[in-house]
Amino acid sequence: MPSSSSTSVTLGVDTHADVHVAAALDQLGRRLGTLVIPSTPNGYASLEGWATSLGTVEQVGLEGTGCYGAGLSRWMRQRGHRVVEVNRPDRQTRRRRGKSDVVDAEAAARAVQAGTATATPKSGDGAIEMIRALRVARRSAMKARTQAVNQLKALIITAPDALRGDVRRLHRAELIRTVTRWRPGAEPDTLMTVTKLAMKSIAHRYQQLDEEITELDRHLQRLVGQAAPDLMAVKGLGAETVAALLIAVGDNPGRLRSESAFAHLCGVAPIPASSGKTSRHRLNRGGDRQANHALYMIAVSRMAWEPRTRAYVARRTAEGKTKTEIIRCLKRHIVREVYRLLVPRSPVQLTSCQDLTTAA
Repeated sequence: MPSSSSTSVTLGVDTHADVHVAAALDQLGRRLGTLVIPSTPNGYASLEGWATSLGTVEQVGLEGTGCYGAGLSRWMRQRGHRVVEVNRPDRQTRRRRGKSDVVDAEAAARAVQAGTATATPKSGDGAIEMIRALRVARRSAMKARTQAVNQLKALIITAPDALRGDVRRLHRAELIRTVTRWRPGAEPDTLMTVTKLAMKSIAHRYQQLDEEITELDRHLQRLVGQAAPDLMAVKGLGAETVAALLIAVGDNPGRLRSESAFAHLCGVAPIPASSGKTSRHRLNRGGDRQANHALYMIAVSRMAWEPRTRAYVARRTAEGKTKTEIIRCLKRHIVREVYRLLVPRSPVQLTSCQDLTTAA
């Protein structure tokens, strides 16, 4: 067994809400030990001290870096350790090897050593993480507001005839204003007054959620404008769309190796599906679906007003492509444009681009 000073340690961590289970491997893939820690800063410090006592920590493979492992991922990155995001083992591997936290932790370390896990996790410590938090709150409020108006309309359907006749034809805004002005009394005791009380309660909830969404939109607009002013300056891109793309990239856009990697991340890069004499690609149904939807909305919007896009659609339609196929192609083109604005180029890349432009 090599001495600890010459041992290169690869950590694999299976993360959970309250505890994390870690396994350490040396450079030859031999297991050096396992450790269970609480998911707290003190636990993270204990893990780092334990791993350091075994040798030099080269890399850390983490499951759930965007969920239970987010805290440990930030801790390790801040202390200069290379963190790699690891997907959970597939079902075939679990059927063959069994399932336990130690087995999963060791599998994470081996995936990093084998090079099958190479993704750099999002840092989750900057403006994009702020935007993500706001967007989570906004989506929740939007769903609750939709539920509120649906419940209000459901109560109208079953309300007493006299009450239903007064409000059934009103549009949403007028309906909310009308219902909030009702006075069912301090102690409603009839079907009419109790129904009014219930509808007024829901209408007030709708108004509160509407104000909450307006406030969240204001903060979202400000933060997105600060984080991606170039993207916000592009016609047809709003704060909600840009926010979805920023969240897909994260606070460390340098983790994306290329525009192709960004396309795969958004689920708009076709997947090879060739076999034998058949050469084809299939639709990519993976990736960040919210970013994919944002690209879809950009494509549909441009099909309505942008001359270049309209000409492209006409040409591809003449070639026999369907609207769905054309939108898929457009999303791939839009990714190329958006990537240049999302991911800053290094001085070397800029020089290379300038050289190519001069040569052309």
